[in-house]
Amino acid sequence: MPRPRRIDAPGYPQHIVQRGNNRQAVFFSTCDPALYLGLLRDCANEHRCRIHAYVLMGNHVHLLVTPDAPGGISRMIQAVNRTYVRHVNERERRTGSLWEGRFHSTVIDTDRYLLACQRYIELNPVRAGMVAHPGDYRWSSYRANARGRSNALLVPHSAFELIAADVEARRSRYAEFIEQGVPAGDLTAIRRALQSQRRLTETLVGSEPFRFAKGI
Repeated sequence: MPRPRRIDAPGYPQHIVQRGNNRQAVFFSTCDPALYLGLLRDCANEHRCRIHAYVLMGNHVHLLVTPDAPGGISRMIQAVNRTYVRHVNERERRTGSLWEGRFHSTVIDTDRYLLACQRYIELNPVRAGMVAHPGDYRWSSYRANARGRSNALLVPHSAFELIAADVEARRSRYAEFIEQGVPAGDLTAIRRALQSQRRLTETLVGSEPFRFAKGI
């Protein structure tokens, strides 16, 4: 079966997932996640991509990214992986690819679904049973988005900023939104969209992110 054609849509956010080969580990030491995030920050700037949310798991990564140039996400991911894999292979005395083929991507309908995907991403460690609360996990964007911790990698999306005009109120409302968890319908729709690598559109009608985005 041919691979689905990747949608290149500058200006539209995308949910990106990349997994390790055979779902094996991609982070081997406590310094590896920091190295990956530093590379991601530099390459995102170079290739005109805005990172809104992320989580680094043991054997895969999730990113919420808006590219501002054609092909920006692909070039960014390739640049990050090229340097990261070389570093890890040299230190671990291994060879070959670290990642499983192409990354998966889904273009997101900004108003309705961006916050649903952001919540899905930042709750990954909780769903995996790694922590009881997303704030307990170091390698995600939750502490910046919900608690205001400084993070030079992140650029808030306009849908996130529309939650509330006041910064503290925005963080508080977003934290409450996270506490609600991911509804089963959202979980199914996001995963289905990632598997098919198609646009996430009509499956989350009436979701809470839509009301946030509209300022209701």
